[in-house]
Amino acid sequence: MRDKPLHELAHRAKRASVSCIELGVLDREQAPEDLNASADRVLLAPPGRALDPVARMADAVIDPLLGRWVDRLFARSQKQVLRFAATAALLLSAGFVALFFPPVRAPADLLVWAACALLVCYAGYSALTLMQQSWGALLGGDAAFRGRVVAWREGLGLLGVILASVAPLAWGLPTMAVILCFALGLSCLCWTAAPQPALAPPFSSAQADGASDTGWRIFAPLRYPPFRALLAVFVANGIASALPATLILFFVQDRLQAPASMEPWFLASYFLAAAAAMAPVARWVARWGLQRLWLASMALSVAVFAWAAQLGSGDSLPFIAICVLSGCCLAADLTVPGAMLAGLITRQPEPGRDSGIFWGWWNMAAKLNLALAAGLALPLLSYAGYEPGNRTDAALRSITWAYCVLPCLFKLVAAALLYFLFMRKTPCIDVA
Repeated sequence: MRDKPLHELAHRAKRASVSCIELGVLDREQAPEDLNASADRVLLAPPGRALDPVARMADAVIDPLLGRWVDRLFARSQKQVLRFAATAALLLSAGFVALFFPPVRAPADLLVWAACALLVCYAGYSALTLMQQSWGALLGGDAAFRGRVVAWREGLGLLGVILASVAPLAWGLPTMAVILCFALGLSCLCWTAAPQPALAPPFSSAQADGASDTGWRIFAPLRYPPFRALLAVFVANGIASALPATLILFFVQDRLQAPASMEPWFLASYFLAAAAAMAPVARWVARWGLQRLWLASMALSVAVFAWAAQLGSGDSLPFIAICVLSGCCLAADLTVPGAMLAGLITRQPEPGRDSGIFWGWWNMAAKLNLALAAGLALPLLSYAGYEPGNRTDAALRSITWAYCVLPCLFKLVAAALLYFLFMRKTPCIDVA
């Protein structure tokens, strides 16, 4: 009896996610009607619905393997890293163009083409991200310096998210593809002038080729207690952030009953506030330290969502304020954990040897957070009887609990883990 509501929730949640890739087999506004209809048949059929989750899962699983490969690149030379970064940028560009401008029209061909293009996009993006993260971690420095490095990286990334959201609507996908290719080329050019990592030790040729590694080397970070502790905080905090991201449109449409024209303003205020807060967050790291700043942002997030639980129909303007405050918390969530992980990596006996593997497991956890959040929230909502468009008192209580209260509980768990595993200086080392 509940299969249909759960399917509808999952379908609406996927449509509400900020990824245009899952529906982006082609430029729907510019494509011929028959091609649009063909794409709809592909995407709405069971294999089409499974395409994006399967591609995302494959992308997450290969991150530790990509991280091991990145470590070998750093062991060879930084020129090798830059060379392969350019290759990954080309892959990402090619995959993006192939995904949004397919040369095939038959449904079966579209499905295969989209699957291959998605995998190429994800692989190129993941490899670029890992190389960039490892490069930043191996710059070393104190907490304030690491905070600035991560804040600049994530802040500019947020600006890219905003541009990528606006460009297709304002100028169309062809222009978006040109912007992407130009931005990737420019970033690789700028990368050649970046500060050189000081902590990458020279390895032997056997180490650079991976000949001295065993197959179990990839699990080395998971055997390190401080990393497991930090990963636990990161996952709990990440689920708390992913739950509202999954359910925001349900809350806006049914609890707030806001007009559809307000939805872009909610998302824009969230991301713009996060980007604007990056510079203050980097300064506050130097004053408060990484751990205290992160704990304070968690407390603010709990207060913000407790306020959101009090909202009702027509409260669009207060919700914009909530989006702004949540965006400020996002700035801390993007800056502090990465800076703490970089500090943990620099305290390794050989900092450059496993940096990529550390980041690979880290990125895998980040990508699985959204899946875990959806896997938790959507069945609970379905079990509670919530369906999109249902505005009974019971349904509104269900979406409020899932959107507001459940994230608060996970934030409190993350805050407790951060306090007892790090701030109390128990067996975990200090990475502040």
